[in-house]
Amino acid sequence: MSRFIKVQVAPALLLAGVLAFVGGAASAQTLTNIGRPATSKEIAAWDIDVRPDFKGLPKGSGTVSAGMVVWEGKCASCHGTFGESNEVFTPIIGGTTADDVRSGHVAALATNRQPQRTTLMKVATVSTLWDYINRAMPWIAPKSLTTEEVYAVLAYILNMAEVVPDDFTLSDQNIAEVQKRMPNRNGMSMAHGMWDVKGKPDVKSVACMKDCPATGLRSTLPEVSRNAHGNIALQNRPFGAVRGVDTGKPAATLAPAPALTAPAPVGTAQAVGPNAMTLAQQNACLGCHGLKDKLVGPGFAQIAAKYKGDASAGAALAAKIRNGGAGVWGPVPMPAQSQLKDAELQALAGWILNGAK
Repeated sequence: MSRFIKVQVAPALLLAGVLAFVGGAASAQTLTNIGRPATSKEIAAWDIDVRPDFKGLPKGSGTVSAGMVVWEGKCASCHGTFGESNEVFTPIIGGTTADDVRSGHVAALATNRQPQRTTLMKVATVSTLWDYINRAMPWIAPKSLTTEEVYAVLAYILNMAEVVPDDFTLSDQNIAEVQKRMPNRNGMSMAHGMWDVKGKPDVKSVACMKDCPATGLRSTLPEVSRNAHGNIALQNRPFGAVRGVDTGKPAATLAPAPALTAPAPVGTAQAVGPNAMTLAQQNACLGCHGLKDKLVGPGFAQIAAKYKGDASAGAALAAKIRNGGAGVWGPVPMPAQSQLKDAELQALAGWILNGAK
């Protein structure tokens, strides 16, 4: 296709455009030299990617044992004690063997003998794991792990997958050697347009340049599963762009997501702040708890029903939110929310015990 498109313009429109350009030339001069070059520190704050050749990998190290501590405190609530849980996300560990480590090909991908594909079955480069953990984990506080914690928790993941031994210390000095033991290191295909601009693209499209039909592209959920995991609009992490829709309503009558600040409930002895709903959203509580029904943990209405009439429930629940725990409602642990202030804990506890109304 030519780099240029010939466009026919009426003489009157062309003259008007020229006059507008000349008339605005003086004012356009005032728009030059806008902004300033980014500083090295500003660039460094964004330039955090780690590539397969390990360019961008910061210096540091972490042991398997240290990673286990980080994992149990910040990761196990979603991924399980041994990375095997599928209650919240797809399992990380499982489906790989010692033969896979030796060959670099995961046999279960070809035989489909593993009922669910895990992260370690699919990922080909250890840098991908390091980069993702560093950018996006833990779920409720991305980018909060130190460099040493990222190395350590990755070492623990690799140890659970039997890629590295129990006494291993992962570092920027030996991570290239670890790459040679990744179970699916030889399973990545490069014969496609995402890798080589001359490769075969994974999609095919023909550009329309004239009289193009109107398109209405959008993603939808089947009605039967639309609200299967609670209202998506209330489960967004408070980081980055928010894309969740109000799945509490049918798609045909979709309305904007409801305001996240609820008025102070009445008829309860507990102190309830007007920002309790906002606190629940900001601290990712609604990612695991529905307002009424169970998601990963119990619904807030279920908690209120269980402790109805218990005068000590407010203080106990506030302590549970601060310290985390497991066993009362099931095996999945709830992470501690130690960053919350006393007044915020009391507001959340009172709001929950009032049925999150």
